[in-house]
Amino acid sequence: MSNSTGQAGSGVTTAAAARPTLVRSRGLLGALGFGLAYMMPMASFTTYGVVNTLTDGRIVLAYVVTLVAMLFTATSYASMAGAHPKAGAAYSYTRLTFGAHAGFLGGWTILLDYVLLPMMAYLVIGVYLHAAVPAVPQAVWILAALVLVTLLNVTGVKLLSRVSNVIVAAQVVFLVVFAFLALQPVLGGTVAAVPAGDTGVATLLAGSAVLCYSFLGFDAVASIAEETKDPARTVPRAIVLVTLCGGVLFIVVSWLSQVVFPDWRAYTSPDAAANDVVGAAGGHLLTAFFTAAFVAGCFGAVMAQQATAARVLFAMGRDGLLPRRVFGTLSARFGTPVGSTLVIAAVALVALFVDLTFASSLINFGALAAFTLVNLAVIKHFLIDEKRRGALAGLRYGVLPGIGCALTVWLWTSLSLPALVVGLAWLALGAGWLAVTTRGFRVKPAELALEEE
Repeated sequence: MSNSTGQAGSGVTTAAAARPTLVRSRGLLGALGFGLAYMMPMASFTTYGVVNTLTDGRIVLAYVVTLVAMLFTATSYASMAGAHPKAGAAYSYTRLTFGAHAGFLGGWTILLDYVLLPMMAYLVIGVYLHAAVPAVPQAVWILAALVLVTLLNVTGVKLLSRVSNVIVAAQVVFLVVFAFLALQPVLGGTVAAVPAGDTGVATLLAGSAVLCYSFLGFDAVASIAEETKDPARTVPRAIVLVTLCGGVLFIVVSWLSQVVFPDWRAYTSPDAAANDVVGAAGGHLLTAFFTAAFVAGCFGAVMAQQATAARVLFAMGRDGLLPRRVFGTLSARFGTPVGSTLVIAAVALVALFVDLTFASSLINFGALAAFTLVNLAVIKHFLIDEKRRGALAGLRYGVLPGIGCALTVWLWTSLSLPALVVGLAWLALGAGWLAVTTRGFRVKPAELALEEE
């Protein structure tokens, strides 16, 4: 989001500082690298065991279904990024196309992702550190990570970019080593068959819906439009490439995982099934490497996620969309949004009580809702507002986003019932709050600052 948080050390303030102009420093490779790093190269291990168990060993097919759906949606993002090359991604596209009130509800739905992403990262950290050191309860690891990251974000300490680059590099090295070891059975002609399951279409879609969490990187690319050179051309290309490259990577890693450990019924724990897979490929040494690289990646991700979410809540509080006393003030000492940071930390405590399936489904509720809105925005913007005509326009701005919308709605309705209930309750809360703050929808809501900082 834009850096409009006031001057550090100048006391508590609720005034919005002038929004700066972001430096356009990223080319196509830079935008592509940003999106892939955001997706986290090892992200497919996060829900690997959960989805492979859910789909009776059909995670590769589930990833293919998800990739196809995401490519249609990525094409819609690319079209809107070309028409509106500005930060804000799905929220900006919805607001500019459907108006301020619909834009607020779209932004509110997306906010669910911002608020819950740290919870997911803490849960993963707890799961894998507990698997590595069973004597320490999972809850202790979660609380330790939460307290440490929250303190760092409250005091304004950030991970150096060099550290972040090292973490990404370590994940890439791990994947190369894992692929080399996993391919040995293939080269030796001793690949075991995956046990047959009785997965139906509904179960396969439920698994695909969980996997949407892995593809949030292309939405992140759309959010850095104001930092990208020639964004009308660069961002659309980067969005599609990130989706395609990330999807292929996830499919390959999932296939290699099945080659190494084909029996999805024999996992020690579905939540930490990656440990079984990695252990079968390279023993204790590779498992230790995996745990270090994966947890370090999650730690770096949650630092950024919690800071970003807190600043989004601060922006809403500063503009009067949330109570200013809690959300719209900065610390006099640190110049950070302490209230918002602590609220995000409190929400993240949910990680103590849920599993990966439920956590990822909650995040995917907001993601799939945003994807649906972007597909609809393409149809309205180009075919209705701009009145584009012709067979090519009908295909590009009607048929493709229409298919994307249908697929994302299909996946959205495949989420677990508890996730749908919580997500719809969140949406109802946003609608109620919007009605109150806009005097029954008679006043335009303030614009949310959902851009990257």
